[in-house]
Amino acid sequence: MKNNSLKLTLVIPAYNESRHLKLCLDAVKIQTIMPDEVIVVDNNSTDNTVNIAQKFSFVKVIQEREQGIYFARNKGFNSAKYNIIARIDADTVLPNHWVERIKEFYSKDANKNIAWTSAGYFYNVHFPKLSGYMQSQITFRFNRFLLGHYVLWGSTMAITQKQWKDVKKQTCARNDIHEDLDLAIHLHILGYQIFYDSGIYVAVFMRRVLTDRDKLWKYLQLWPKTLRVHHMNKWILSWFGAVFLFLGSAFIIINDKVGKLSETKLFKRLKIDQ
Repeated sequence: MKNNSLKLTLVIPAYNESRHLKLCLDAVKIQTIMPDEVIVVDNNSTDNTVNIAQKFSFVKVIQEREQGIYFARNKGFNSAKYNIIARIDADTVLPNHWVERIKEFYSKDANKNIAWTSAGYFYNVHFPKLSGYMQSQITFRFNRFLLGHYVLWGSTMAITQKQWKDVKKQTCARNDIHEDLDLAIHLHILGYQIFYDSGIYVAVFMRRVLTDRDKLWKYLQLWPKTLRVHHMNKWILSWFGAVFLFLGSAFIIINDKVGKLSETKLFKRLKIDQ
């Protein structure tokens, strides 16, 4: 791509994210190359999310009244000014060269029609590297076996304006499936490739195992349901995958010390330069 096509909008959907948003935006602030636009999409938060976002001068806060990550994501993507639309979750903590990595990827003309995603790990558990390896195997490798292509992970992804323009009316307007998986499936149907960058990791707060078991099970069932909605014959294997994750979650040990660390010490633990 030409240099004038390399400007990047970062979209962060947020609903009651006051616990995580400051850390997320502080990691954005120290990027080696700053995003050209940062949009926080407030999806009817009732906590301090908006006030936190407004304290960062580089952040633009917009509102999406229709509840759900699908609608918040779309509002952010539709509002993006620039050719590269990157997206993370409000509990994602970026390594400081994340934006630089994406811009380097899209600087190559061969990648202009490819969507990008990367690896990650859960920083508030013991053995985070092991959790990152397991997460990558399930999210990317196993889904690639099921679908025949890589998927996008909402915690770390990027697409182009052209890809979004082509795919946005094809995506499923519902909150009872994984919207990032749905987006990846529809991009693939339109002929777009997805590149999984295994050489860069983001840090994500594991929150699902902190909920009650019923909510965790319902969340995990969104995976096979997404595949069923798209008439994927191998959806039953993802159901067994969800069972494996549900049973395995009982052995996950949350690292309570992380919540007590100062931001400086936490960044040091995550190996994020300041």
